[in-house]
Amino acid sequence: MIRRLESDDIDVIAKIWLDTNIQAHSFISKEYWETNLDLVRKNLLEAEIYIYENGKNIIQGFIGITGNYIAGIFVIQEMQSKGIGKKLIDFVKNIRNKLSLNVYIKNERAVSFYLREGFTIKKEVCDINTGEKEYHMIWNKANT
Repeated sequence: MIRRLESDDIDVIAKIWLDTNIQAHSFISKEYWETNLDLVRKNLLEAEIYIYENGKNIIQGFIGITGNYIAGIFVIQEMQSKGIGKKLIDFVKNIRNKLSLNVYIKNERAVSFYLREGFTIKKEVCDINTGEKEYHMIWNKANT
């Protein structure tokens, strides 16, 4: 089931955000993610967040969007590659006509996922906070 974020969910999704970033971005220091956790927790409450729960109301992932920009898709490690990310992105594709995102180039698994989901690479940019290169990718419903 996919639903909107409720304030009671914040601790669970903040932990998913932290754990997933540390696991997926070994090329960025763990301290970077830990240092940013409080700011992210605050921003999560202000963003448009959709949560994926299993049949037992256990949160297994979420997607955050601001306007047409996907801030990220996060799925707990043991449930990755089981279709949750696809369900979340399909949900957002049904409520938006255009989407964009940035993804670290070194996160090859995520880059492959977004390419499979119909996103195209528009340009290479640099994340000023980490110094890491990213792809800026877009998806447009009119092109599907």
